[in-house]
Amino acid sequence: MSEEANGEGGADAAPLSFDVTKVMAALPHRYPLLLVDRVVALVPDQSIHAVKAVTMNEQFFQGHFPGRPIMPGVLQIEALAQAAGVLAVESLGLSGSGKLVYFMAIEEAKFRTPVEPGCLLDLHVEFVQKRSKVCKFAGKAMLGDKIASEANFTAMIA
Repeated sequence: MSEEANGEGGADAAPLSFDVTKVMAALPHRYPLLLVDRVVALVPDQSIHAVKAVTMNEQFFQGHFPGRPIMPGVLQIEALAQAAGVLAVESLGLSGSGKLVYFMAIEEAKFRTPVEPGCLLDLHVEFVQKRSKVCKFAGKAMLGDKIASEANFTAMIA
C-alpha cells in the first residue's frame, strides 16, 4: 500500500493502491455485497482503478443463471459505485467520519459484454463533478480491453 500521494491529486503525486483491508476501511459494505477487492491506482480528486475478481463462489451465480452464470449488470454498476465511494472518501478526507456515499441517480447505463466466473473486472471511475455533498462520476467496467458495462452516476455524501 502506497502512502506517497500528497492528497492534492497533482500530476507529480504517486497513485495510491489499497488492499481489501483498506477498501473495507473506506466502505461500509461487507460480504456478500463488497464488490471491490483491491485498488490498483487512486489519484485523489481525479480517478480510481479498482478490481473485482469474479469467482464461481459468488452467491448470485446460484440463480443468475444456472448452467450459464453471468454477473448481473446491476451488480456491475454497484461495483463501479463502490469504487467511486472509495474515490470520494479518500478525495474528500471522509475516512473514519462515519459519512456514507449514497446513489442518487444512474444515467446512460449500458451493458456490452457478459461477465462470467473467472473474469477480472477492472473498474475505472472518474470524477465528472465534485462538490462537498454531491458528486458526479463516469465509470467503465472492463474485461481486458472490452467494455463490460458503463454508466454515469451521481452520489450524495451523508
